[in-house]
Amino acid sequence: MASAITEIKRGDWDACANPGWGSQPAGNGQAESSFERLPYNPFVSWDFLDALEQSGAVSRRAGWVPRHLVLEGENDIPAAVMPCYVKSHSQGEYVFDWGWADAYERAGGRYYPKLQVSVPFTPVTGPRLLTPPGPGAAKRKQLLAAGLIELCRQNNVSSAHVTFLPEADWSLLGDVGFLRRTDKQFHWTDAGFGDFEGFLAALASRKRKAIRKERREAVEAGIEIDWVTGSALSEAHWDSFFAFYMDTGSRKWGRPYLNRRFFSLLGERMADRLLLIMARCDGQYIAGALNLIGSETLYGRHWGTTGDHPFLHFEVCYYQAIEFALAHGLARVDAGAQGPHKLSRGYLPETTYSAHYIADPNFRRAVENYLEEERREVALSGEMLARHAPFRRLSGRDSCGTTSGGEE
Repeated sequence: MASAITEIKRGDWDACANPGWGSQPAGNGQAESSFERLPYNPFVSWDFLDALEQSGAVSRRAGWVPRHLVLEGENDIPAAVMPCYVKSHSQGEYVFDWGWADAYERAGGRYYPKLQVSVPFTPVTGPRLLTPPGPGAAKRKQLLAAGLIELCRQNNVSSAHVTFLPEADWSLLGDVGFLRRTDKQFHWTDAGFGDFEGFLAALASRKRKAIRKERREAVEAGIEIDWVTGSALSEAHWDSFFAFYMDTGSRKWGRPYLNRRFFSLLGERMADRLLLIMARCDGQYIAGALNLIGSETLYGRHWGTTGDHPFLHFEVCYYQAIEFALAHGLARVDAGAQGPHKLSRGYLPETTYSAHYIADPNFRRAVENYLEEERREVALSGEMLARHAPFRRLSGRDSCGTTSGGEE
């Protein structure tokens, strides 16, 4: 167990978190040329997690205390790792368990502290049981899960929560005693559109017209859009963006989770994996959105503006993200949590997964009953939302390949 990610070598962590995307640590017995690569996820990289810790956004004071799990392998090189935190509250997680905490404490229990396996403040699906693929990977994941349960028992905490994990690992954790939970997000997927006009052509006509109208009105006051990434990112860009982030975040949530230093650290370490989409008017930036670039996915994370600009949020966060993904060969745009309003803009419902270990057997049964019903409701709502997808319906099969009936 590590009380800071700096206790684990950067190369060792990343060899488990994003195998094949960097040089492998010496002595692991496998050449990179033959190493199987999983999709690169920037949020589980050592650089991203360390920026959270070094900036103080993740700290004891913030209620996120690092307790990263390490499964030791040969030559003291980690065979698997897990980003884990001791939590004294349920903020910044996006899988809401406040009702569970309230019920347990009203019954005389103590819900906090708890263990949280996640990327803090980041409702993005990605690996949580971090290990290279290949023979023994499933066993290593099972050992991580067993270690998490043992950490619960040793520290007498109420529960452990693994959030926004892939479906396969969700199933694995369910098989070793975790309760399974689902939810919905809205993601855009390239169905071979080619460019933005190709994407629009796949939409029903009224949806296509609505998007064109929104895009015109978003920039009709002379607003221009910049894509800023890599070496072009400067502290001045971060100053502008942070002002937007703080203004919008303070109005929506009361206290934004991230601080100014975090963004500087991110820019220093991961510039080529960052994209700022900035809106400019009369030479001054007026709004912006931060995205992270994976190997297959553009991840929209934070948005802010200091003014009221109709449709600019949709332009900067959704339409520009689609344009960037299409221009750079990215198959998906993950625009984050919330947002049924994304559906009419081409972002379709997808299931997200979390797994929960509850130590108290009586409380566990109550949560399990609740989750069974919740999963049914989530599945039903997903089916209903999918029927309202904005794509044209063509002779029994819609433009995304889903069976349908009738014409547009």
